[in-house]
This record gives sequence, C-alpha cells and structure tokens, in this order.
Amino acid sequence: MKKLMTMARQFRDDENGAAMVEYSILIGLIAVSAILFIIGIGLWVTGRFTGLCTALNSANVPGSCGSGTGS
Repeated sequence: MKKLMTMARQFRDDENGAAMVEYSILIGLIAVSAILFIIGIGLWVTGRFTGLCTALNSANVPGSCGSGTGS
C-alpha cells in the first residue's frame, strides 16, 4: 500500500506532461503564425505582379502580360 501511495504522489507531482502540452501549444502557435505570414507575403506579391501587369497592358508594351510567354 505504501508503494502505491508513493507512486500516486510521484504521478501527482510530475510536471513533464504539463510542460509537453505547453510546448505543443507554443509550437502550434508558431506554425500557424508562420503559415499566415507566408500566405500574406504571397498575396502581397500576387497583388504587386497584377498591378505591374495591368500597368504594362495599359501602356501597350509589346510582349507584356497575357501574351502567353512566361505565364
């Protein structure tokens, strides 16, 4: 019985599980923020290229966007 009580106290005082959960949440938050950052950069770059393509098309630059080359 004494051994069972000792094991129960050790299980109660063990903080490894709590630390693992905290680190898992932290890693999840970092991963989500990195994914959102990458998506944001991708949308920004897409907008810049779309604006450039619109400007080139409106300036009647030969071989610009929509010609099929490089797209």
